[in-house]
Amino acid sequence: MATGTEEPTLTVDELAARAGVTVRTVRFYSTRGLLPPPVIGPRRVGHYGHEHLSRLALIEELQHQGMTLAAIERYLEQLPPDLSAHDLAIHRALVASWAPDSAEDATRAELERRAGRALTEQDIARLAAMGVLERAEPVDGSYRVDPGLLRLGVELLGVPIAHETILAARTVLLEHSRSAAQDLTRLFRDEVWGPYREREADPEHVAAMKSLSAHMQPMVLQALVTAFQRSLKQELRAAFTAE
Repeated sequence: MATGTEEPTLTVDELAARAGVTVRTVRFYSTRGLLPPPVIGPRRVGHYGHEHLSRLALIEELQHQGMTLAAIERYLEQLPPDLSAHDLAIHRALVASWAPDSAEDATRAELERRAGRALTEQDIARLAAMGVLERAEPVDGSYRVDPGLLRLGVELLGVPIAHETILAARTVLLEHSRSAAQDLTRLFRDEVWGPYREREADPEHVAAMKSLSAHMQPMVLQALVTAFQRSLKQELRAAFTAE
């Protein structure tokens, strides 16, 4: 299964297994409008694709951030309706970047089930180099896996780009995203938090401001994603039309 022109191929049971949720959860999200309807195939069987899988991963991450179902609905409603699975993966990666590390233990069989494909030793080595997983110590056939990066890492295994180029791109993204996070944190601390503490001594007001900073995160993430997408389109257009 891939993005692009390929037809969705996952049944609801396969989608639930890949996403690590129950079939009941998938159907519940569908009734709430959080998931687009499946493509109905022969015998009235619904089939799901990459976009459904990526959207489920984004919903899961937003829940981990403490957002209510109603807040998640509002968040998803603000997203452009034509976002691809890759766009949704970017959103999820940015949301996950605010959360503490949450690596999970997985056997080889569980890893391949979540990946949706068999993984060779070369695949494992590439995923490890990308920071998606690491072998458990002592080596016993299990792995420490970053679930927020697994789907993206598996997709990158099939991209016809040199492994060194992918790692270089990852380094660039990490450096610039860290710089942006530092600048935004400094701005909030100096222009909002600092002056507020000087004016307000009431502990309840201070706690309210801390709560505000947490609720600002989804808005900041949305702004970052939008700005990055626009900038990337402009740069790619300039780079490939100037020749």
